[in-house]
Amino acid sequence: MTSTRARGSGLRELTRRTVRAQIAERAIALFIAQGFEETTVEQIATEVGMSARSVFRYFDTKEDMVVGSMQESGARLADALADRPAEEDAWQALRGALAVLLAAIEEDREGALARARMFASTPSLRAARQQKHAQWRELLVPVVLARLDGGPQETRELRAAAITTAVLGCLDLAITRWSEEGGTGSVEDLLDAAISAVRM
Repeated sequence: MTSTRARGSGLRELTRRTVRAQIAERAIALFIAQGFEETTVEQIATEVGMSARSVFRYFDTKEDMVVGSMQESGARLADALADRPAEEDAWQALRGALAVLLAAIEEDREGALARARMFASTPSLRAARQQKHAQWRELLVPVVLARLDGGPQETRELRAAAITTAVLGCLDLAITRWSEEGGTGSVEDLLDAAISAVRM
């Protein structure tokens, strides 16, 4: 009986995640096509064939439709960081772990550029992204801390938080500059330049 309930619960969660992904995909397409503020939840609901009330069972806000997947991205980033070679210092390990996010940008440069421009033009989305990055930091700081030696625990915790915050800030800056340049350059090169500037 317990295993049957567990399977049922797992299937419901899988179905929920699938529906969330479909809603987010259609919503983002509408946001890009006609603007975030100009797109209504009712329009999104029509696109996915459900009521606006049903859409709100999956997302609390329109912003969540855009940044919701960032939770999974943060978990992937933390896993990638944990898997980095032990001999790398904290900066190197974080930079190496970001390869998982850079690869996603390279796989869909046009879509990534459109999303970057949408963030740049929508203050509420930038605020929502910062909230997700705060959650990323909670995942990443303990892993970074394990790579730091010397000094009191409180000092090392501060260093870990500072390094993590700086690297994530460099990522945001690199993506913003890349979008301002029309997506013609390399996010990776811009990221490396930003990190080098911070570490000088």
